[in-house]
Amino acid sequence: MPTRLVLRASIDLPPHPLGDFDHGDVFLPNGHVFVANTAAGAVEVIDGEHLRHYATVPGCPEASGVLCTQEEGLVFAAARAAGKVLVIDAVSTTVRREVLVGLRPNGLAWDPSRKHLLVADVQDKRARLVDPSVGHILAQLDLPGRPRWTVYHREGDRFLVNIREPACVVALSANPFAQVGQFPVSSVGPHGLDLDSEGNRAFVACDGGVVVTLDLSTGRELARMAIAGVPDAIWYNPKRNRLYVAIKQPGIIDVVNTRTMAVDEQIATEAGAHTTAFDRERQRLYVFLPSCRAAVYEESEGQQ
Repeated sequence: MPTRLVLRASIDLPPHPLGDFDHGDVFLPNGHVFVANTAAGAVEVIDGEHLRHYATVPGCPEASGVLCTQEEGLVFAAARAAGKVLVIDAVSTTVRREVLVGLRPNGLAWDPSRKHLLVADVQDKRARLVDPSVGHILAQLDLPGRPRWTVYHREGDRFLVNIREPACVVALSANPFAQVGQFPVSSVGPHGLDLDSEGNRAFVACDGGVVVTLDLSTGRELARMAIAGVPDAIWYNPKRNRLYVAIKQPGIIDVVNTRTMAVDEQIATEAGAHTTAFDRERQRLYVFLPSCRAAVYEESEGQQ
């Protein structure tokens, strides 16, 4: 039966006149949602069980990338204006340590087998491999251009990094840390990135107003479909075969059917809303709004 996104709740977040949020992620065991509050230089925490604001973690200037590790119970938050990453306890929401990682860290990815964090820097265009337990930079290398988001591909034991220009996805082996591939993307400005590991595909949302699908084995382009505007964060839902694409202007979520690669549904959010977090256990999508609220949508059975 087809599903659709239904608005479940609206959660007030601490007000700020600029109202700008960046990446968010979910710690699945307790449903806590962590989102970078860029304007306030903090990380906001939402209690996903009771759908309320839970805590504010300060000390994250120009907060950008946020990443939850499910097994380790850690949250990494990039402070782009301070050249550091905060290591936050996912349960207590306290900062365990801070790690200096370069000039302007942004994209984050986690290798769970080695407990290594990849940090992609948007100023010096470098990728750094970090051991966050001791705060050491283990290795670093130059990227071909400005990085956007990055993910760890477990089956390939490698990191994938979106590069804005030249438009491509770079593959970095986890061990040894080295560039092992560069896959061209047929649209300007690769930005959002997520993986369909079972289908061996990478979804790349591009500033050119398209989503490009790549074969993870060869890097070959499998599909290219138009979306409603310039995208930012994307999340793949393997249970529903749906991809959620946040589009800042006019402020919508394009919901893509990843079997047909067509837009199933469009959800109006708010002008300027460009980032989301997806709870795959509870089938819940959080959309962070410039009006300092989080709109909470759930997948529901029914006609589309």
